[in-house]
Amino acid sequence: MITNKDKRNYQIQMFSIDELVPKDHLLRKIEAAIDWSFIYDLVKDKYSEDKGRPSIDPVTLIKIPMIQYLYGIRSMRQTIKEIEVNMAYKWFLGLDVTEKVPHFTTFGKNYTRRFKDTDLFEQIFTHILEECIKHRFVNPKEVFVDATHVKACANGKKYTTEVVREEALFYEEQLKKEITDDRVEHGKKPLKDKNDDDDENGGGTGDVKEEKRSTTDPDSGWFHKGEHKQVFAYSIETACDKNGWILGYTINKGNFHDSRTFKGLYDRLRAFSIEKLIADAAYKTPAIAKLLIDDNIDPIFPYKRPQTKDGFFKKNEYVYDEYYDCYICPNNKILSYSTTNREGYREYKSCSSDCAKCPFLHQCTESKDKVKVVTRHIWENYIEICEDLRHTEGNKDLYDKRKETIERIFGTAKEHHGFRYTQLIGKARMEMKVGLTYACLNLKKLANMLYLKREKESLSSHFFSIFFSLFNFKYSFS
Repeated sequence: MITNKDKRNYQIQMFSIDELVPKDHLLRKIEAAIDWSFIYDLVKDKYSEDKGRPSIDPVTLIKIPMIQYLYGIRSMRQTIKEIEVNMAYKWFLGLDVTEKVPHFTTFGKNYTRRFKDTDLFEQIFTHILEECIKHRFVNPKEVFVDATHVKACANGKKYTTEVVREEALFYEEQLKKEITDDRVEHGKKPLKDKNDDDDENGGGTGDVKEEKRSTTDPDSGWFHKGEHKQVFAYSIETACDKNGWILGYTINKGNFHDSRTFKGLYDRLRAFSIEKLIADAAYKTPAIAKLLIDDNIDPIFPYKRPQTKDGFFKKNEYVYDEYYDCYICPNNKILSYSTTNREGYREYKSCSSDCAKCPFLHQCTESKDKVKVVTRHIWENYIEICEDLRHTEGNKDLYDKRKETIERIFGTAKEHHGFRYTQLIGKARMEMKVGLTYACLNLKKLANMLYLKREKESLSSHFFSIFFSLFNFKYSFS
């Protein structure tokens, strides 16, 4: 028999909104995992106690974008539409069935008037991370670091070309000092500062270069991905532990190299007791290796293929003699120290007369004056320590866990939380997006783990009560 259910839509029923939300719904787990009242303390100075109209509850205001990033909804307008018809969302926000949902521009106006140029969203991320640490889920002894790119809301054809100066590297002053000391030790004069002339002419430090600058989002950077894909983007540098808990992040221009932006993220990680830091080949530089080893942290980097032309000797085929401070080529000839350049590399040169009659000349150099030059960074010994650590038992397996930790975080964020691109303009709004997205990832994980823990405790208690009842029943007749 065919039944028509259309009339049921108009039936009057008695229910509460709490009954409409499943007991195992993610938002229920989140609500049980964290006390949202901490937000009141964070925004207290942004509101007046006795002036103005009554405001929207700050907790409700912050929860709205958290729903957006938690479920990967593409815009605030669409988020409000989803809240209007989703009872779980309304329950999470503390709204009743008939209560009007805030307009989609409400959060944007509050952001501009109250939260802009503050670290509110970073504080929210930090508070949720502290909750994870409090429950002893986080283990920061082994930290994984990497960066991913988020496409900016900027037309790739709308830009200007500007001449800019590169920002000074974090190790620049220390490197200059050690270069000078190294040259003096080898009987060379200190190098003249190449920026002296620029300073006299009103310039600054750093090399001059041309850079594409978006007219839509000037804070983004021109990012090259492979041979074909070129877009304006942001680089999101992220750190997590071996269990996938996000420990910190920084937002940079898409054209900044990972090794250049590492120090900013590392400074945020100093609060943790890190024993090993695992990163890909982009971070395998003498400066980063020195920074970590000097702080008693083991850098775990991968094998980096020598950038040598096919058919030529690789650098590792030239043996360094530490005692005599020279290199020995495959033909057992000596390459003596020549100079230390501005980049911190010692140059070792061969004798042209030896190379002219060498049978391996065409495998060694294409130099017109038949002189082979091998370079060695003054911090090269730190890279050698990294190579020893790479071959240490267990470290290769540890490096392979990147795909289960930091890469999985990026994959989840891009696939389910709208991290492939952004519709927001400016670094400040990207700080909000990334902070809330990573807070949601940690919060979702925390909520699920606490829910499972409570279920296990409840199940154990249930079995114990059954066992105790049977035990009493058995001995009641004895």
